Amino acid sequence: MAVAFGPRRATCVDIGETLRPGEGPLSAGELAHFETLDLVYRALCALLYNYVPTSGHPGGSISSGRFVEGIVYDALEYDVGDPDRPDADVISYAAGHKAMGLYAMWALRDEIAAVGAPGLLPADESRRLRLEDLLGFRRNPITATPLFRRFRAKALDGHPTPATPFVKLSTGASGVGVASSIGLAVGARDHWGKDAPRVHLVEGEGGLTPGRVAEALAAAGTASLGNVVLHLDWNQASIDSDRVCREDGAPGDYVQWDPRELFYLHDWNVVFVPDGRDFQQIIAAQRAAAALETGQPTAIVYRTMKGWRYGVEGKASHGAGHKLCADGFYAALEELTGGEAALPTCEAGEQRCVTAGREDRLRGDSVREECFWAALQVVRGRVAAERPAAEALAARLLAARERLDRRARTPRTGAPKVEAAYALAASSAATIPDELRLTPGSSTTLRGELGRALGYLNHASGGAFLTAAADLLGSTSVNAIAADFPAGFWNAGSNPEARLLSIGGICEDAIAGVLSGISSYGHAIGVGSSYGAFMAPLGHIAGRLHCIGAQARQAVSGEPYKPLFFVCAHAGLKTGEDGPTHADPQALQLLEEDFPRGTAVSLTPWEPQEIWVLVATALAKRPALISVFVTRPTERVLDRQGLGLAPAEAAASGVYVLREPAGEPDVIVVLQESAVTYAFVEEALPLLEKEGVEALVYYVASAELFDLLPADEQEAIFPEARRAAAIGITGFTLPTLYRWVTSAAGRAASLHPYRKGHYLGSGPGEMVLAEAGLDGASQARAIMDYVAASARK
Repeated sequence: MAVAFGPRRATCVDIGETLRPGEGPLSAGELAHFETLDLVYRALCALLYNYVPTSGHPGGSISSGRFVEGIVYDALEYDVGDPDRPDADVISYAAGHKAMGLYAMWALRDEIAAVGAPGLLPADESRRLRLEDLLGFRRNPITATPLFRRFRAKALDGHPTPATPFVKLSTGASGVGVASSIGLAVGARDHWGKDAPRVHLVEGEGGLTPGRVAEALAAAGTASLGNVVLHLDWNQASIDSDRVCREDGAPGDYVQWDPRELFYLHDWNVVFVPDGRDFQQIIAAQRAAAALETGQPTAIVYRTMKGWRYGVEGKASHGAGHKLCADGFYAALEELTGGEAALPTCEAGEQRCVTAGREDRLRGDSVREECFWAALQVVRGRVAAERPAAEALAARLLAARERLDRRARTPRTGAPKVEAAYALAASSAATIPDELRLTPGSSTTLRGELGRALGYLNHASGGAFLTAAADLLGSTSVNAIAADFPAGFWNAGSNPEARLLSIGGICEDAIAGVLSGISSYGHAIGVGSSYGAFMAPLGHIAGRLHCIGAQARQAVSGEPYKPLFFVCAHAGLKTGEDGPTHADPQALQLLEEDFPRGTAVSLTPWEPQEIWVLVATALAKRPALISVFVTRPTERVLDRQGLGLAPAEAAASGVYVLREPAGEPDVIVVLQESAVTYAFVEEALPLLEKEGVEALVYYVASAELFDLLPADEQEAIFPEARRAAAIGITGFTLPTLYRWVTSAAGRAASLHPYRKGHYLGSGPGEMVLAEAGLDGASQARAIMDYVAASARK
């Protein structure tokens, strides 16, 4: 039996079959300019590895350099003078370990513009990446070496972040960059419409092997995302292998596809470049890709050599290179320098670097920095000496801006206005809108009310919320977010007004990555949903990178973060029918207080009326990540006032007094999570009252919203003395109580799902709560025992 691909919307092109040897789109003069460009670029990569300790990945930076030069100087439509121009094409290094190449390429472009057309550059040097900034490669911002300070060099992270001009995302972590870059393309297509900016991804074949990448490729192909172009550096070398993929009939060490098959499987156009070192093939392929009209995403696959002409090739060059000032280093630069004498040596600096004292290390670093700067001056001199090439390449940068200007892009008719959602959240957080008010005694679900609240914001913003779920749109009620918009999944060609995204199926990894890119683009808010047991752990990496990128961007621009929502649905023990694999109390601990202050907010509403208050308050604070933990079952809407409970609006402070005692309290109880709190209010509290036990009851609705309050307000709401006297009850894990229950006795008496030392069994939620000792009767007994033990002290 033979298996063949079925019909595809995409097409395949082999550039090697369309060009004759010696032919191509570049004239002899243009080809010479590109060769000069690449010579200097490769030299910069070699210098970066030599003079910066633990300096990254020269091999892949070099093997991708020639096709990136084609992107930067021929394919892109952008303005080198305005890195933040919103209508420009984007280049995204999904392969974040090629950061060395990114920085070298950016700095070289700056030098070329400075020589060939200085007027192209921004007046504000903070919006440039200069040759001087390479002194900050893999350096910490507090670096104190003299030249780093003198030149105000940027601290360039080991993997790219938006602190660097033209970089929109933090990338490099196990395939997240492909997914988030595809998200940028979705955001661009949704905002600008058919004439959307293109997003060019740079990746290697090793970067295709993580599962989330295949998920993201499936999403882009399914959605006909025609404005994304993935440029693949197929060099066959990873850290451990020189044969990553199957090739020429022999099996691969890691995977049994070649990249062309993988892309075509997912309905991507494939343009194959047999010789990824041939500029004629490279430029022809990139122009051919731009001319395709299938409406499908495109992958240009370049067959390359990792570490080409560096002297260290294949896997040996992945994260390593020549030793400091070794003969091989000088040999790699001989074409640029004409010999070793043109460059300094760092032997003295190396000796000082390895001495024990901090002062000696600083002197050693300073000597090495001086040598590095002297070498960079050689590069600067070579660019200045190649003025015709610099002027010709600068003219290409000017042409890129002119092409962009001619586009005269404007947002599509009816494009969402995400600012309206932020404004509504800020103005209405303290008051539940009439459309979302609930009647005490009625029934609903927390997840359903979350869907309605986000749908309310979506309607007000004209569709700024793009939502995906792991085959759980209806089950987790996030389909309600898109209720006012066309049905079905979003497709760039056939259904661009829809607000629900198909991202690979049951694919929390890719969902988090793609949606983070959508949010980062800035005109929409991504919402991803699954069981909390899966969304929290599988979304964590993409969520963390989104926060890193947001904070880096804010540091240089001052702009607020661009939120991403994780809906951690079916959370807690009331999902007991699904068993401990799904009814997971650990999920909150993965996200709560796990990020720098202000970058992420977790929400744990217990009663449906709290949903709007918490969501709107969090969105108004503009964190980068908002995770909402909601349960599955139907709950009764309580008459909070009649029960003597604080109004739902009190949840806005994150931690609040749920119930005041009639007099002096006998016990202070801290609650967190919906199931245990319903059990307390409906069952335990009446039992305590019957026994004459007066409880001062706190609820933790959001640790992070509480953290954002001024310190004196935090102390006024929940004084340290009360925390030291409290006992806690949580449907999550014990460490989530540590902030609120600070005494050893209080923690020992606190109730949590793993108190009995085992994972819980399956069954109705009430039965699982009882097994854990979290039902109302068990809560009341534990509290009375704690009161009695405290009285004996």
